[in-house]
Amino acid sequence: MAEIICDEKATREINREVRRLISEGESKIEIRNPSARHNLGVALVDPAHVVIDGSVGYYCAGMIDGSTIEINGSAGWGLAESMMSGKVIVHGNTGNGTAASIRGGAVVVEGHASARLGVAMKGGLIVVSGDCGYMAGFMGQKGTMIICGDTGEAFADSMYETVCYVGGEVGDLGNDAVIEAPTDEDSAYLRYTLAEHLGEERDVSGFKKVVAGRKLWNFDKNERAAWREAL
Repeated sequence: MAEIICDEKATREINREVRRLISEGESKIEIRNPSARHNLGVALVDPAHVVIDGSVGYYCAGMIDGSTIEINGSAGWGLAESMMSGKVIVHGNTGNGTAASIRGGAVVVEGHASARLGVAMKGGLIVVSGDCGYMAGFMGQKGTMIICGDTGEAFADSMYETVCYVGGEVGDLGNDAVIEAPTDEDSAYLRYTLAEHLGEERDVSGFKKVVAGRKLWNFDKNERAAWREAL
């Protein structure tokens, strides 16, 4: 495994070193002493495994396309924003806007996620072992979100085709979000996905499925009251 020591190095220098090592054929790279630097591991487009040994700041792993980034700590705002494909694993907690606008891949948070998790997601998978904050899933267009714990307020507000599963309590449903009973297929998917990404079998009998009620998908002048309440 190649190793990068961050001491006295700027973020741009660290990211350049990561890209250089990948171009030279390194498949696994460890970044040590990150000291919560912002923007580490952004825009990586090759299938390497980057392990960050410590907590990171804002926008780590943004816009990656095929890499795996594993964080042995917690992460600040905007983790994995606009990720195209790949996997991001956080062995801690994450800040606001985790996995915003992702289009593919998987983001796994083994702790808790803060507000606005997965806003405007357009595909991919988000798995949170703990709780999430308010407005998670806001305007989600596609993809899947699994929250094993509780959610904050305005959960799944104004979603389109994103599907959410919640193992704990839904603090408050957002506009046009409804709860459905999971099907047998849903339960099988949950068991398989949680075992794959969290490494353990879990009881999924208490999970709820949250989807769009579709009342806000198309504007109808005869339903002005519903739109006025939403806006």
